[in-house]
Amino acid sequence: MEKPGQDMSAPEVSVIIVCMNRPDNLYPCLESISAHCGVSHETLVVAYLFSEENLSRAKADWPDVHFVESREIRGFSENNNLALKLARGRFCFVLNDDTELRSDVIGRLVGDFSRLPENAAIVAPKLVNADGSLQLCGRPPYPSGYYALQQWHLHSEPKDDTVGKRPEFDEVFRTSNISGAAFLIKTDIFRETGWFDERYFFTPEDIALSARLHEAGFGVYVDRAAEVVHKWKATASRMSLAVRPAAVRGSLIFFSRGSSLKYFLLALPVWLAEFAKFIKACLRRLLCPSEENAVKMNTFRENCRAVFSRRTPKEIFIDSAKRWKLL
Repeated sequence: MEKPGQDMSAPEVSVIIVCMNRPDNLYPCLESISAHCGVSHETLVVAYLFSEENLSRAKADWPDVHFVESREIRGFSENNNLALKLARGRFCFVLNDDTELRSDVIGRLVGDFSRLPENAAIVAPKLVNADGSLQLCGRPPYPSGYYALQQWHLHSEPKDDTVGKRPEFDEVFRTSNISGAAFLIKTDIFRETGWFDERYFFTPEDIALSARLHEAGFGVYVDRAAEVVHKWKATASRMSLAVRPAAVRGSLIFFSRGSSLKYFLLALPVWLAEFAKFIKACLRRLLCPSEENAVKMNTFRENCRAVFSRRTPKEIFIDSAKRWKLL
């Protein structure tokens, strides 16, 4: 029976993809969805800073895809939200453009929800590298101290959060956090909780979303049998000059949770770590001059500037991008 206000023509799933003018990433991703998605779906692609030529070609090559143009400087959260607010599906499948499906992952994740509690909000797939090796399968709790330790290479996030756990059923496990590279979420819950938090430009919007869902009483799960290939090294290295400092600032904002004291106590060891990396990179560049070493050195310099900045992650990204003529 049709519910009041329900669109009976709406697809089961809205696939949401953000692509920054990279047809070489986007086309294989779209082809894999066409080949392997077994449920009714719509695909919305945020064409971020696309050239006119690439956008025209993409629209011609993919007439069934809804392209949402994004011409202003926006981060991962803002760009995804442009498409998410247009989604008509019961579920949203958020997917990076540098991913590929090799089976009906979306259909499997949709089926998982029928066996999960009503408060289940997200089911994420396992992420694998192009060679099939494990990249990430769920994510354990990630307290602020781990973030500081990770900057000193004293902590490494486990790849598999299902080890030693009892599944809810089959290969589905409860997890604490998800990766923004691929996950299926109930659209009404995503809308109710405010979509992605746009304070974060590049990371940790996925951990922030997981935390917000847990705080609201919703469940987050991972299906170990559902695999998505994530070619995570496909992005240009020079963009790290703007992306990394924005990510550092965003992470400090999230983990300090509005406390100035906690921010300072967390920022100090992070700044020391970034400064140590900067000194090391300076020496490496002196001994072995190269474009790659220059980018690393200047990235660590930008990270140091960002740590105690009062600017937003977006402002930091824009300032750094202008300084290094990235956009």
